[in-house]
Order: sequence, then C-alpha cells, then structure tokens
Amino acid sequence: MPRKAQTESVSDLNAAPGGAAAVDRALSLLSAFRAGDEALTLAQFAERTQLYKSTVLRLLASLEHARLIRRQDDGRYALGMEIARLHGLYAASQSLDRIVLPVLRALAADTGESAAYHVRQDQGESWVRLCQFRVDSSHVVRDHVRAGDLLPNDRGAGARVLIAFGPEAERPRGAKERKLYDAIRAQGYCALVGDRTAELAGISAPVFHADGRLAAAVTLTMPAHRYDAAYIEPVRAAAKDLSAQV
Repeated sequence: MPRKAQTESVSDLNAAPGGAAAVDRALSLLSAFRAGDEALTLAQFAERTQLYKSTVLRLLASLEHARLIRRQDDGRYALGMEIARLHGLYAASQSLDRIVLPVLRALAADTGESAAYHVRQDQGESWVRLCQFRVDSSHVVRDHVRAGDLLPNDRGAGARVLIAFGPEAERPRGAKERKLYDAIRAQGYCALVGDRTAELAGISAPVFHADGRLAAAVTLTMPAHRYDAAYIEPVRAAAKDLSAQV
C-alpha cells in the first residue's frame, strides 16, 4: 500500500472541491515555479510541493508528454512550449485584441484572404513564432493556422519580417540570406510564394512600438495560386495602422 505522507502536500491543502487529486498534484508542480526560476530540480519540486520524489517523477512524465514541462540536458525541468501556446491564447482574450482584431478583420475583408498577427516568443536561447491573432479567409481553400499555434521561425513571410527587423545578431550571415533581409528592410515588407510550404504564399509587414522596437508582423496568407501583388499595400497599411496603437 502507498505510504501516507507525514506532512500534507500543497495540493492536498488546496484541493479543488469535487476535483481529481492527480490533477491537483500535477498543477501544483507548475505552480512551484516562482519569479526568476529558469528551471527546477527534482528536489526543489518535492520541497515546494511536499510530494514524494517518486510521485513528482510520475507527474513530471505526464507534464512532459503534454509539453507543459521540458527536461533539460542538466536534468532540471523548465516550462514547456505548450505554456507559450496557452499564453498566446490568453493574450488573445485580453485588451490587445480590441486593437488588433478590427484591423485584421478589415484586412481580411478587403483582400478575401487570411490575416494574422505574429509575435516572437522567446524560448531560452532561441525563439518561436507565435500566431497571436488570426482572422480566417472566407474561401474554402485556405491554410488552417489558428491563434495560439507555433510556426517556424525561419520560413514564411511573417518569420522573415520578424528576423529582418529583429536583433541584427540573429540574421543569417550567408550572402544570399543577407541580401534577402536587406531587401525586406529596404522595401518595408516581405512577399514570398512557396517559402513555408509550396502551396502557400504570404505577405507580411512589421508593426512597431512607439519607441521603434519591433512589436509584431502583420501577415496575409493565401494559396499560391491566389497570390496578388495588389495585396501588398493593404498589408503595409494595416501594419502602419497598428504601429500607431500597440
């Protein structure tokens, strides 16, 4: 039979009425992270939750499978990429949506294509591209990215804009890539066909904070056969509109 803990765990003391004990315990591991924590050891989890290490290990395995936790090479555990996705969904429900979504809806209505707002989401020494807001095209044939999805950070018009206008040290050093990003900065947008996938085209332009820092990329995506250069100016106008507000 399982040993009975001498001290009640944090999850036992804060159990959800009518809830599941295993879920309460797993969530207590996520709650163990504090401001300034990059990663926690097994011993730290056990100390902060008052759970046996064997129990902590089983719960961590489930959280790691769900990408809520990731195990580092040094054996410590950090928050996983699913946290970033959920954060994007949460952010989409907050006040910024009242600024961004009307602009995206207008852009989608004007062009008939899908409009999105992409931001950088830092992940330790690297980063991912997060689709924070999205308004779908009314066409049956379209790409099926959703708000909260994580996308490649090195392919696609939105990614190219985030690189071109982001930290200079992160730009590729190769002559061909350097020429591409120089051109994107010079013209103020990126328009590519078949960059992320052969069947898709995208047009993207940067959104800036008032102090000139890059905030996001407004991106219009469509099937490659529906690409139209006439959509470039509406995308640039949407990005400029948002730059005055975010």
